[in-house]
Amino acid sequence: MKPWKRILEGGLLTATAAMGLLVGGCDLGQFTAGTTAKVLKRAQPSLKMEADYEMAARAIPASLKTVEGFWVVDPENPNLIAVLTEGYCQYGTAFVEDEWEIAKFAKNLEAAEYQNSRANKMFTRCLNYALKSLGSRWQNEIFGEPEKVAKLIAETGGDKRTPMMWAALALGSIINHNLDDIEVIAHLTTVKAMFARVLELDAKRLPSDKTLAALPHVAMGMLLSAGSAQFGGDAVKAGEHFQKAIDITEGKYLLPYAMWGYRVGRMTRDQAFFHEKLVKVLETAPSIWPEQRLANEVAHRRARRYLAQEKELFR
Repeated sequence: MKPWKRILEGGLLTATAAMGLLVGGCDLGQFTAGTTAKVLKRAQPSLKMEADYEMAARAIPASLKTVEGFWVVDPENPNLIAVLTEGYCQYGTAFVEDEWEIAKFAKNLEAAEYQNSRANKMFTRCLNYALKSLGSRWQNEIFGEPEKVAKLIAETGGDKRTPMMWAALALGSIINHNLDDIEVIAHLTTVKAMFARVLELDAKRLPSDKTLAALPHVAMGMLLSAGSAQFGGDAVKAGEHFQKAIDITEGKYLLPYAMWGYRVGRMTRDQAFFHEKLVKVLETAPSIWPEQRLANEVAHRRARRYLAQEKELFR
């Protein structure tokens, strides 16, 4: 069985052993973890406001392991599970994939392989935590027969919208890091169906959190710009999703601009478009959206990297 298919794998099974050490009845550890979870949930926005990328890169792993320690004590706490789900997906996307991309551009195959392996681990953890929120049916059926998976997705309601979005993002990212594995790539249809269901639910009730509302569109834009038209790519539809993410966030979220310019610019071989979108990112201060300062700093890092590679990418 593939490591990413072992539900609640990747270090999470240790909770079973740890739980055996807890005393029955009123457990002080669980009470403390439960109280702390509420504080952690409320404090989560502070990291998103961080302006120093390197500080965030060094702080997040320790923070995640601290939260995971509380989760071991109180494994059914929904606040802890939510923080860990988002935390591992965001850390994998913003930091591990950043190092992976740097290594690829530098043609450092050893470093790229190492970071690729780390990315798989981060997204597997994100997927596992998301599946805990989605429930046992998702854990049992997500890798089942296509008809059963389609039914599972269609019957998932708005109360599970956000963990389904993170599960789709995590599984899609795992696919992106295993493009030489046919068994993994076979689940791309599932990822697209999950995002389609999220967007269907959003059409009825858009999340108040603008980032959460924009992320499915960014993900769909990236999926549709991952390959040529021959392999299911669609530059026009990808652009529509990136634009929708920009509209939802009133142009303050810079990552859609960066990924639109980079992905669609390369896909269509439109260097002027590539250059225009990435320059726009750098001309916009990351502080334009203080609540998402860190995400905008990530967008700036990527825009600078892509522009530095412009001549090579379009030669």
